[in-house]
Amino acid sequence: MSGARSGGPRRGSLARNIVVLTTVVAALAVALTGLIAWQTAAHGAEQRERDQLARQATVLSRLPALSEALFHGAQVLGGPNSVQLAVISPEGTVSGTATPAVDRVSKAALLAGEPVSTTGILGGREVLVVGRPGVRGGAVVLTEPYSVVTENTNRIRRNVVAPLIIGMLGAALAGALLARRTARPLVKAARIAHRLADGERGVPAPLDGPREAADIGRALNVLDDALARSENRQREFLLSVSHDLRTPLTALRGYAEALADGLIEPDRVAEVGGILADETRRLDRFLGDLLDLARLEADDFRLDVAPADLCAVVAEAAAFWTGPCARHGVELRLERPDRAVFVRTDAFRVRQLLDGLVQNALRVTPEGAPLVLAVGAAPGGAVELQVRDGGPGLTDDDVRIAFDHGALHERYRDTRPVGSGLGLAIAHRLSARLGGTIRVAGHGPEGGACFTVTLPSAPGPA
Repeated sequence: MSGARSGGPRRGSLARNIVVLTTVVAALAVALTGLIAWQTAAHGAEQRERDQLARQATVLSRLPALSEALFHGAQVLGGPNSVQLAVISPEGTVSGTATPAVDRVSKAALLAGEPVSTTGILGGREVLVVGRPGVRGGAVVLTEPYSVVTENTNRIRRNVVAPLIIGMLGAALAGALLARRTARPLVKAARIAHRLADGERGVPAPLDGPREAADIGRALNVLDDALARSENRQREFLLSVSHDLRTPLTALRGYAEALADGLIEPDRVAEVGGILADETRRLDRFLGDLLDLARLEADDFRLDVAPADLCAVVAEAAAFWTGPCARHGVELRLERPDRAVFVRTDAFRVRQLLDGLVQNALRVTPEGAPLVLAVGAAPGGAVELQVRDGGPGLTDDDVRIAFDHGALHERYRDTRPVGSGLGLAIAHRLSARLGGTIRVAGHGPEGGACFTVTLPSAPGPA
């Protein structure tokens, strides 16, 4: 069993897969978030600096006169190495330390009363350029080196890296905890399944954990009960089979040894030969039933399906069983409609099914009682075949186990005539193979058991 478990390709555990998956998802989320934050940091830092320059330029543009005093104000705002200022007079003259950054387009827009926010070159370096038109004409232009934006961007990016890494580590830890919680009941279920496969029974599966894991636990408990019941039935069936085989074999061996030792009187040799022949036929019949049951369980069981007249099939069966019924003093009656009743089935197998049911019924029907073969309609357009007898019938508990291997045989072997114990099990399997169902009532109209086989109807041949 351990070799079977270790076969096949090696697969990672569920817990490891969940940890890897959550870590990969977290890494992708961090990478995407970092990419967005990386781009957003540059845009946000630049926009913040432009807004600050715009506020300063607005304040300066509202002064009564754009004069040389503004240059002194520029020194207060940051000095020549940070924010620098240029003044555009109403006539278009530009003065101030930021003059090289004012191009013709910006100057024209400002003199036309439009604000300006762009970039330019001052002293060989890229700068932010923000201008506002004055309240009395002219305009104010402020510049700031773009390196200030770059420094702020780098600072923001450095501040973002640590939270992203912490988030990824937290996601991996959460994935590990989730994997452990999810995999624990599955690991327990796998261990229980291996124990069941090793033949251990009565192993309760846990029902805790997620709903799906609890469902697996319930399924394992159901499987455990089903395996136990199946093995008990198989064990009982094997015991019954061994008993039924041992009885004729014991008789055959005893008489054969008596014949070999010369212990049988010459006038009894014919009698003993008849007993040996009867026991041999009994043994052959029992082995034939076993083979039939095995064939019905096989996947390649063959059916020759074609439209068949059930009335004709039942009439043939009645004609065959009239002689045996008469020898037992049993009245065989046939109930069928005047018209043909067609079904699409295997007529040979239907006859086999009927013969088995009639044989069982004849075995328990007392002399003078009736045995009925009937064909009739069933609800939903189906067709019913019935075998009813005037025997002792069945109890409700008998009905419940009637189609189990050897169940009724074991129960009545000492009180009623019984066969191999496999006939009803064969009838149940054969009915299912024919696409129909079989059911039994403990007491029918004649007082004994009533077996009903339902088959789907089919149109007759054209």
